[in-house]
Amino acid sequence: MRRASIVLAAAFAAVGLATSVASAAPVTGDGPPFRYADCLKATKAKGESPSYGKWHCDQLVKKGWVSPPTR
Repeated sequence: MRRASIVLAAAFAAVGLATSVASAAPVTGDGPPFRYADCLKATKAKGESPSYGKWHCDQLVKKGWVSPPTR
């Protein structure tokens, strides 16, 4: 009987977690991924060198914050 109550409690917790994730704020056009060109402009405005800015944006592409460049 104890196992059944533990399983039931875990199921309620999983449903509650799934519901909270599903009800998160919808993604608008303001959120990631940002454009690669905008990332380069931001790094230039922050005073980073062009090579360091490119590296920095490439790292953000790997993390999913910036969309890959279109060449």
